[in-house]
Amino acid sequence: MPPGSLVAAMVPPPRFDGARFDTYRPDPGQPSQAAALEVLQQFAAGLAPTPRRVFGRKRETAARPGVYLDGGFGVGKTHLLTSLWHAAPAPKAYGTFVELTHLVGALGFGATVDALSGHRLLAIDEFELDDPGDTVLVSSLLARLVESGVRVAATSNTLPGSLGEGRFATDDFLREITSLSAHFTSVRVDGDDYRHRGLPPAPAPVDDAGVAARTDQVTGATCDAFADLLSHLSQLHPSRYGALVDEVTLVGLTGVRPVADQAAALRLVVLVDRLYDRDVPVVASGVPLDQVFPAELLAGGYRKKYLRAVSRLTALARQAPA
Repeated sequence: MPPGSLVAAMVPPPRFDGARFDTYRPDPGQPSQAAALEVLQQFAAGLAPTPRRVFGRKRETAARPGVYLDGGFGVGKTHLLTSLWHAAPAPKAYGTFVELTHLVGALGFGATVDALSGHRLLAIDEFELDDPGDTVLVSSLLARLVESGVRVAATSNTLPGSLGEGRFATDDFLREITSLSAHFTSVRVDGDDYRHRGLPPAPAPVDDAGVAARTDQVTGATCDAFADLLSHLSQLHPSRYGALVDEVTLVGLTGVRPVADQAAALRLVVLVDRLYDRDVPVVASGVPLDQVFPAELLAGGYRKKYLRAVSRLTALARQAPA
């Protein structure tokens, strides 16, 4: 695909088509949420092009060119980020950290800089802090883009249990972009995971026959053995996972089991994100979906990825037709 087509596809996922600042509902018990909303509204107001003056030169605003939302998963950061994107003037681009690294991989570093340099806003959801190579790559990209006048907004998922521990996520992010650290406003967003607030645990799995019966009743549904799906994902570049599930209305999986292989687990995380983006329900047999990542993986460096995926899988399982 030509660079223009790849960049044009960088828009918020369908789940957030209706996200706007006035549809965000801050938790009254979490003042940081209302504060974050106000910061992003002010940031959006500063994205309009600066009028040119006929006589003399108008200096650029002193506002910082970047804003960074730091907090646990499920507290509304993506809603805020997509609201900012919708409020921003074009040209603008939106993508997850993983999608941005995939863009660099497809186009090359220089071509990506050229493709994004004219944008008013680059919004990056789920900035990852557990892969030093990719973090440095994207940090270098941001440095070049900010130099060209692009404003940047980013979010990251700090584990709820790690909030308050020296602001780990923010410090690591800013350390990787030392040349930009003075230019970013860091905003904490606290709260509970809204997807499961006051709700029961994940739905119990059904049997293989139940998965087949439910998917047979839904036009556009798929039904695959879990092992076959993992094998197929290993042969497909993660940048294509979105196209894999486009127009799918329900995903049926039989024989779900814990995924002990880290590479397979990380590929599954990317697929779950694409399913969640498109609001595709999941019905499965085998182990409960909240047990798909074993304890040894949850104890490792990608813990926050797996917990986010479990949160999203559980939400999608609740949406599946009975």
